[in-house]
Amino acid sequence: MNHLSDASLLSLLLVLILMSAFFSSSETGMMSLNRYRLKNSAKHKKGAALAQKMLERPDRLLGVILTGNNFVNIFASSIATILFTRWFGDSGIIVASFVLTFVILVFAEVTPKTLAALKPERIAFLAAYVLHPLQTLLYPIVVVVNLLSNGMLYLLGIRQGDSQEAGLSREELRTLVHESRAVIPSKNRAMLLSILDLEKVVVDDIMVPRNEVVGVDLDADMRDILEALKRIHHTRIPVFNGDLNRPVGILHAKRALKFLSSPLEKNKANLLQFTAEPYFVPENTSLHKQLANFQKSKRRVGLVVNEYGDVKGLVTLEDILEEIVGEFTTDLTSVSPDIVAEGDGIYTIDGTIAIRELNKSLGWALPYLGPRTLSGLIIEHLEFFPTEPVCIRFGAYCVEVHNTKNNIIRSTRMWVDQSHA
Repeated sequence: MNHLSDASLLSLLLVLILMSAFFSSSETGMMSLNRYRLKNSAKHKKGAALAQKMLERPDRLLGVILTGNNFVNIFASSIATILFTRWFGDSGIIVASFVLTFVILVFAEVTPKTLAALKPERIAFLAAYVLHPLQTLLYPIVVVVNLLSNGMLYLLGIRQGDSQEAGLSREELRTLVHESRAVIPSKNRAMLLSILDLEKVVVDDIMVPRNEVVGVDLDADMRDILEALKRIHHTRIPVFNGDLNRPVGILHAKRALKFLSSPLEKNKANLLQFTAEPYFVPENTSLHKQLANFQKSKRRVGLVVNEYGDVKGLVTLEDILEEIVGEFTTDLTSVSPDIVAEGDGIYTIDGTIAIRELNKSLGWALPYLGPRTLSGLIIEHLEFFPTEPVCIRFGAYCVEVHNTKNNIIRSTRMWVDQSHA
């Protein structure tokens, strides 16, 4: 090196610094790639395909990058020492150390790595065209380096297979959906988040409670049954003997119409010929599981039963779909006839409304992990059945109990106290 001119050594030093910047940016760019986006890009971009292939063995990728980076940095240090010794004598060694540290830190480390962190795909895909053949060229050196480094990791109890990337967890996927505002419309994001929540919600949370189930009682007079069939507007009608705990089957509205228009004698025996067997659903079945069960059994409605076999209510396929896509109408009185807006943020609310439905309709956050209905929540809080108007508060939510009937709170007025919100 001593026979080279200062200009030649300086040019060589600049080239080595540029090479160091390349290796530094390549390392950050490769390690910053989004693996899921990379998998998609690899289908139509050669640089992405090369990057994906090299990332399958990150130890070898890092081996070639760090081998090259350390080599050019040490080589640059030697060149700088020769140059500064010529210029400053023996003190040039110290000057070279300070100057080269600053130059490499700014121009070969911080700046290129910051750029690569901001634009990982642009840097990594271009670098892959250089790193891939370089990895082949330096393969013997990389293998030796990896054997030594992996051997040290082995002594520390770390295996190569431990670094396999796991799939996204539910919470990570939820965060990903939340952060994709620029790509996914808000309504679609809400649907995706609702799908992720299906395993957290059970049929007991969304079912129609048994006291609100409309059905056909076979213990009634046949004339009354025929009148009931003409009045009921539901698509699927439970049929039972005296009580919903003694179900006989489910009658589809189309089959009910066929029965009414058929020449058959209008009696209970002939009515049962048009009735399908009842389908039962355990109360703690998750909506995710029940959706699959409905699909598997070709059913759209089920009777929800508790651990003692008592019927608690009724759940339909439409109820589960509404948990995903939301209500099929945006009018508040149509979404829930149990909620009537009085104005100024005050609502008249039926006490039998499900707390989850109330929260979804008004965007509130009343607790629903205990009692399922507003009436149950109030009674649990009071620890007695109110026989006269009473006011209570759940955090920022104020409640006036107006009417109680048959040990159930029927009418309330509610609003949010903004000073406590």
